[in-house]
Amino acid sequence: MLSARTYHQLRSCDFAKERREHGAVGAEEGRTRVSKHVRASMQQPVLLTEEQAELPWGFRDHIQRTEPGCPALGMAPAALQRPTAPAALQRRGQGEPGGGSSSPPSSSSSSSSSPPSAPGRSRPPSSGCGSPGVRSRGGGMDWQVLTRELSLYLESQVRVGLFGSGVGLSLVLGFGVAYACYYLSSIAKKPQLVASNKRFCRFLEEYCPVVTETYYPTIWCWEGRVQTLLRPFITSRPQVQYRNELIRTADGGQISLDWFDNNDSLYYPDASTRPTVLLLPGLTGTSKESYILHMIHQSETLGYRCVVFNNRGIAGEDLLTPRTYCAANTEDLEAVIHHIHSLHPSAPFMAAGVSMGGMLLLNYLGKTGRDTPLMAAAIFSAGWNVFESVESLEKPLNWLLFNYYLTTCLQSSISRHRQMLEKLFDMDLVMKARTVREFDKQFTSVMFGYRTIDDYYEDASPCRKLKSVGIPVLCLNSVDDVFSPGHAIPVETAKQNANVALVLTSCGGHIGFLEGIWPRKCTYMDRVFKQFVQAVFEHGNKIFSM
Repeated sequence: MLSARTYHQLRSCDFAKERREHGAVGAEEGRTRVSKHVRASMQQPVLLTEEQAELPWGFRDHIQRTEPGCPALGMAPAALQRPTAPAALQRRGQGEPGGGSSSPPSSSSSSSSSPPSAPGRSRPPSSGCGSPGVRSRGGGMDWQVLTRELSLYLESQVRVGLFGSGVGLSLVLGFGVAYACYYLSSIAKKPQLVASNKRFCRFLEEYCPVVTETYYPTIWCWEGRVQTLLRPFITSRPQVQYRNELIRTADGGQISLDWFDNNDSLYYPDASTRPTVLLLPGLTGTSKESYILHMIHQSETLGYRCVVFNNRGIAGEDLLTPRTYCAANTEDLEAVIHHIHSLHPSAPFMAAGVSMGGMLLLNYLGKTGRDTPLMAAAIFSAGWNVFESVESLEKPLNWLLFNYYLTTCLQSSISRHRQMLEKLFDMDLVMKARTVREFDKQFTSVMFGYRTIDDYYEDASPCRKLKSVGIPVLCLNSVDDVFSPGHAIPVETAKQNANVALVLTSCGGHIGFLEGIWPRKCTYMDRVFKQFVQAVFEHGNKIFSM
């Protein structure tokens, strides 16, 4: 241990002055930084000198590891030890402040003046493993050297950090490779094409090849719920200029149609023969929905005309009668199809429905069979079995994400017509509904004269009418769609009708089908729509010769 004289001399040093003289401005920060992982890794008590006790644990460990010839843990390196009295006196004799005789005192003198050893503390060796230059004049630590050592320690911590050591990079690369393998083996798959008519299959493979290509959903949001939620926010909204038309119905009501005439069409300059696509939005959707705008944009590039069928009271028009719409009643759709066909009887004519619009279109086709002016139809994300759909939507997570919001949208769509509707309905009770089933029970089924909610749901389910469809129909569904569960898709029934083809993807959600790293412009559903519509209008003679 140190002599009493040297010990008191070191304790009386003005450390602040020493730091200013040697420019060690980072020493204060070095004291406060404690390397937790080094402290935790120490399994045995360490005997430290006074200066070492003020240093961060990690730095003390770094000094002990990096000093060549250091003693075992618990013996401090010479760079951090106070010099013994003989060494200090020897330096004074060599010209340092407080110097005296150049000859060191005897060892007996040093031993007699040393204070007794503290219990449990070992005496540091007189010849340490560090350089004497680490000690400052006056016997304390040289703060310039200490600061340099601290800087080297911190740099070494950065170099051996998670990514600098290569371990983190290996983990990231390993996770990336594993995720890529999982994505390519379990997520990115070819859709399942279900069709009993081999001619129909060959027609689709030749003129609508997208239905046989591997669908690569967006790698960071392929799950069905995520795709359903993100599509309205991610996809762009192409600018479309509509021409609105209000037509009257037999019961005195009115329907709003939004026309995109595409008068600048280069492929079909004659409006009388320009192909026309009727678009049916979802349950609370209008002509302003992003998926409708994208379908119109795809049709514009092909030179086609589009008409959007807005359900009663949805697009801003007033209700003239206390009646809205439902998936089972096809009277308004029949009136719209007849009206469009009467305006352009020579123009090729087909329809595309999305979600509830697809259900309504399927129910119409099942009712009319071949007796329709439509050449063909495309259906996207239709709910095939309403019982299964509402049961899926009433699961806790699906209710929180979709059911409650959809119910509030339905209530909002009729609240502006409350004065007209409260003549027949208890609107206070309708506005208290918290699920789609409750809303349909109190409002929709009553409006259209169904005895029970089950009677309405049975009549609204397209799976019961699929056998009667008399024109070519292409139906796109995702098996992870919570609005239409995969087990409820009528695969076996579709095989019994030569006019029906199902395209089932493993991912895509409800009207999602996002693809690409940043799926802003075009989705898989848009590509299916474009290719199938073009195939029908430009190669229809081949599909009808099946």
